Amino acid sequence: MIDFAFLSDTMLKLLAALPTTLSLFFSSLSLGLLLALGVAAMRVSRWPILSYPARMYIWLFRGTPLLIQMFLIYYGLGQFSAIRSSFMWEILRSPYGCAVVALAMCTAGYTAEIIRGGIQSVPQGQIEAGLAVGMSRWTLLWRVIGPVTLRQALPSYSTEAVLMVKSTAIASLVTVWDVTGIAQQIIQRTYRTMEVFLCAALIYLVLNFLIVRAMAWVEYQLSPHLRERPTQRAAEPVPETPSSL
Repeated sequence: MIDFAFLSDTMLKLLAALPTTLSLFFSSLSLGLLLALGVAAMRVSRWPILSYPARMYIWLFRGTPLLIQMFLIYYGLGQFSAIRSSFMWEILRSPYGCAVVALAMCTAGYTAEIIRGGIQSVPQGQIEAGLAVGMSRWTLLWRVIGPVTLRQALPSYSTEAVLMVKSTAIASLVTVWDVTGIAQQIIQRTYRTMEVFLCAALIYLVLNFLIVRAMAWVEYQLSPHLRERPTQRAAEPVPETPSSL
């Protein structure tokens, strides 16, 4: 028999932890995007002194598991006195701050490559045309390179956003009580793994659906040339002229 009372009580407890999950998601995604913009700018630079550190950053954070990165930040950085005496300690002293930093630095590595791909997809002819009409570098970036990059990178970035929602579940391993963390607490008290994790999975499923739809709407708004045009009326048949003899 399905215990609806237990399911409803579990769902309410998990929904109470949803703001923590959303806060983790939006904080890490925003911070990661800002960091990725800088890393991507360095990555496409012609100067090796800028491009090689960006390559190393992307290689490091894309090549190691997020769980290990979070453990190194949570358990490792506090061992250094320079960290404990710096302003960063106000952030890294809490499990929530460590989780946000780890998630942001990880997603920045992937997002930087997405942005780089979008930048390199801009046709060279459009850049040359902008320079030919007298656009400055900043105007060219704002009017030509930026919009094209955004349209090209948005589908891949929506996938990264979905992955970030699911990655927030790892924060429960460093005692951040998000949806997954509360689910584990309930399981430890009730030993009802299936029902609890089904409720948690449903919350993540709905959340990811909303994110995908929001990203699809933004992509639709940025791509007017791809929208379906309204069906036009069939043209009136042109009367045939009599052929000349």
